[in-house]
Amino acid sequence: MCAPAPAPCGVPAFPPLRVRGGSGHRLRRAVWRRRHAMAAGLALTAVALAASGLGGGGDGTGHEASGVATGAAGTARERAAPPVRLVSAPVRIADAATVRLLRPGDRVDVIASGTGTDTDARVLAKGARVAQVPETSADGSMENGTLNGALVVLSVPRATAATLAGAGVSAGLAVILC
Repeated sequence: MCAPAPAPCGVPAFPPLRVRGGSGHRLRRAVWRRRHAMAAGLALTAVALAASGLGGGGDGTGHEASGVATGAAGTARERAAPPVRLVSAPVRIADAATVRLLRPGDRVDVIASGTGTDTDARVLAKGARVAQVPETSADGSMENGTLNGALVVLSVPRATAATLAGAGVSAGLAVILC
């Protein structure tokens, strides 16, 4: 025989149970707050880097195109200077075969050869960017039976363009790939 079932009774009163780390709601809320703080910190860092000019490949002054070497820690005046405006300067290079090696975007140094008794060559432009290499014949252009070389268009500061134009009239120009 079976034992009789106990008599029904009511549930006694007791305080609610508190389980530590139960649903994780507080933990999720804390992580969410930290994500917002991290995003705000990264945004402020990006704004500070953009304002100081330390965040890119160039320093924004255009010196990389003119060939002026600057250190990583430039003076405040150098950082505050407006960017150098570049102009397109067509330059006739004495050696047409060298020009055939050039492509738009290449960096070159332009050298003026000495004339007459002056045998020293001088650098007219450092790190000038090749903007365009116009199509020419394989041997350059001929004028009065003399080989004139080949034309190349360089992006340089305005002062450098004037120097190149003046030197191109009196001296033979050469380029060195950087």
